[in-house]
Amino acid sequence: MTTNKIALVTGASRGIGKDIALSLARKGTDVILTYRSQHAEAESVVAQIKALGRKAAALPLNAADTKSFDAFYGHLASVLKNTFDTTHFDFLINNAGTTLDSFITVDSLTEAQFEEMYHIHLKGVFFLTQKALPLLNNGGRIINLSSIAARISYQGNSAYSMMKGGVDVFTRNLALELGPRGITVNSIAPGAVFGGSTMPDTPQMRDYAAGIAALGRIATPEDIGGIAAFLCSEDAGWINGQRIEATGGVGL
Repeated sequence: MTTNKIALVTGASRGIGKDIALSLARKGTDVILTYRSQHAEAESVVAQIKALGRKAAALPLNAADTKSFDAFYGHLASVLKNTFDTTHFDFLINNAGTTLDSFITVDSLTEAQFEEMYHIHLKGVFFLTQKALPLLNNGGRIINLSSIAARISYQGNSAYSMMKGGVDVFTRNLALELGPRGITVNSIAPGAVFGGSTMPDTPQMRDYAAGIAALGRIATPEDIGGIAAFLCSEDAGWINGQRIEATGGVGL
């Protein structure tokens, strides 16, 4: 049986998820990453992880489709056995997500757009985590990706903010429930992140994001991945039920 720690990182073919996967690999963790449609990009991340001397695999997953989760975890169990010589994994990072192409106010948001946000950012996170628990080792870690939008209101961002606020509440409650198993649960709340993320990326958005950060610059995925790797380390074992904001000092 393997003695290496294994992480499952959703939505890791690009952006924050990709950097989380690579940051974990640099710390000696094997990685299973998921992707929705970008198979070639996901396999490129797998190759980069293997180049770091770690095992890796990429699995397709629509994190908004809860009906597909049983089949996904069946596939995952097979990969754990055949590729990693084990039956369980250690770290679950719920990173997969999406945003609308532009900010839409409450009076214009459609029910379909609201449901898209709900299914991938809240319902999907809840049930993907629920179905992971039998395969997650005691003493493991769960990290949920939240957002600064759960703390600071932005015009046209109400649905996304609601879902991320729900993720923070879920994080606290899950930490309490999983405490007897020694599993810590925390959320990371980035601000605007540019470079492969799902948020609108325009020169105007970049200028705005840099202007409201105390550090005076925009964030890239490399500003976030190391935080997740730290939370999965032994040094972070007493951090539990917390919301870690990573914004460069927005709204101080």
